[in-house]
Order: sequence, then C-alpha cells, then structure tokens
Amino acid sequence: MNSPHQPLPTFDEVLLCTPQTTSEQVELFLRRCLSPSSRGEKIYTMLYADELSYDVSTRTEELFQCLQHYSNVYHLVILCNCNREHSYIPSVFSQYKVHMVPQRPLVEIQRYLQDHYKVTQPLSSAASIFKDNMCVGIVSSKRAGVGK
Repeated sequence: MNSPHQPLPTFDEVLLCTPQTTSEQVELFLRRCLSPSSRGEKIYTMLYADELSYDVSTRTEELFQCLQHYSNVYHLVILCNCNREHSYIPSVFSQYKVHMVPQRPLVEIQRYLQDHYKVTQPLSSAASIFKDNMCVGIVSSKRAGVGK
C-alpha cells in the first residue's frame, strides 16, 4: 500500500486457513513462498494460521524448517487471532512476532481498497448491489442466521 498503483495480492500469495485446511494445501503454499525462484518478489500471507489442526500445524512447522534452508530471501506474513496466540503456529513462530498497528490512517486504507475493488464498467454486474459499485462487500448482523 506504499503506492496507490501497487496491486492487491494475487490468489497464489494468500492462504486462508480453516480447521479443514490440509497439509497439502499448506505445503503447496510454502513451496511457492520459499522456492528459490520466488526471490522475495511477492509477499505471501497465511491468514488465521492459528485455526490449523494440530497435525497440519506440526507438518507446517517441519516443512517450513526444511524449505527455509533452500531460500533465505522470502516474505511470509502469518496473521493470527490474538485471542488464540497460544495455539501451535503462533507459539512456534513467536520469536518472529510483531504486533502490528496500521501505519496509514483508516481513510487512506479505505481509499486504497475502494480504488482496487471498484468495478469500472458496472453494467450488468453484481457489483451494482454494493455501495459505489464495489465488487466486494461485507454483510453482517448482530443476530445469527438471519439470511445473510
């Protein structure tokens, strides 16, 4: 987000972890991130890594230790829920932990995301249902199960 023209991450740079994420999915992700051919050009991000099962988490640690020796230039960000910081992955990587505070004002972050998620030609697009022709939106409710 250093430049308004800097692109958003691509699908291969982000792994959204759930309790159902398999060790094979994590392995493919880590191999992309830690392969010598990547040369640290992309920023790879594991979201909610604290939700990985114990078996997948231990395999992730082993694989990371193994692959890390092949490339010393990589960018890997592991985001976890601060309420689950004692789960396996946050504990294993705790020596690298950095508490993040956004460095940009919220308005600037919102403007950056609006520029990248706005549909330029909204004719017959599902984006017309979201505010300002955005191709993404957040639908929430304080009540569970009300048809979101």
